[in-house]
Amino acid sequence: MLDNRHAVLQILADGRFHSGQALGTSLGLSRAAIWKIVASLRHHWGLRIQAVRGRGYRLASPVPLLAPQRIRSQLTPFTRARLHEITVRWSVDSTNRRLLQRATQEPIHGHLLLAEQQTAGRGRQGRQWHSPPAANLYLSLGWEFPPGTDLNGLSLAVAVALWRALGALGVDGHGIKWPNDLWWGNRKLAGILIEMRSEAEGPWQVVIGIGLNVAMSHLVCVDIDQPWIDLAQILGTVPDRNRIVATLLEALLPILDAHEREGLSACRADWQAADLLQGREVVMQTAGRTFRAVARGINGQGALLLETGQGLMACHAGDVRLRLADG
Repeated sequence: MLDNRHAVLQILADGRFHSGQALGTSLGLSRAAIWKIVASLRHHWGLRIQAVRGRGYRLASPVPLLAPQRIRSQLTPFTRARLHEITVRWSVDSTNRRLLQRATQEPIHGHLLLAEQQTAGRGRQGRQWHSPPAANLYLSLGWEFPPGTDLNGLSLAVAVALWRALGALGVDGHGIKWPNDLWWGNRKLAGILIEMRSEAEGPWQVVIGIGLNVAMSHLVCVDIDQPWIDLAQILGTVPDRNRIVATLLEALLPILDAHEREGLSACRADWQAADLLQGREVVMQTAGRTFRAVARGINGQGALLLETGQGLMACHAGDVRLRLADG
């Protein structure tokens, strides 16, 4: 069920003028109620909405909403055939959580869930992923791996797929901050969260969650505790999110196939090419201990190799906080 803000945004998404009277008639609301909704879209969702006497309201620029048919139309036949379902929701707590719940009842292989807004988006270690509406990409893909598949380093492989997709979209100078964050110019651009479940002797049901900043509004992001960037700032224009999804899927599905056959070795060379930490001093916090080391790439399982005063050590993703020593 759409709340009134979603309903108004859906009408205004075409970038044309719509009078308060027409909006109210369409939604069964008064003009005063429409005025309050527009004010909320401006101040709480950070949308730029113009108001012109005698013409009504319109978005300063159109907002192409996510649409399954537009995504499918941009996929190759091979990729299109492997996606059993593409679903777009206006608002969910977490796309990952919804797919994981579904996995307890039925297979989720090839199911792609996207949301215009997340109310409880999550990152690694339970961190919140800020999710302003109709601005970014919040998606989860369900995938199935046979029993016994080595899933070590899967999140790093997904990061490589995203790195490749961003390059295909015209992004340059981006890289991967171990284990799977995408950064550009020392600012975070995207994050990945992978969760999985399996039954005894059954296949792995994996949910691959990706959050990508596309056109963030500074008005709704004042409380983000780390530097961030979006594609609109990098490219100088707001890209069509449907095209981004299609480009990402074309990069991601071959990576998943290769990982099932060969593990992380299938894309390790690209990961190393994208590695932002290689040869740099980092500060590691883990188990109440803080120390400095020099990053020396990854091993075959995706662990970060650190050169310390006591020699080379392998650090696995988990309850670890990592930052560059030079900030």
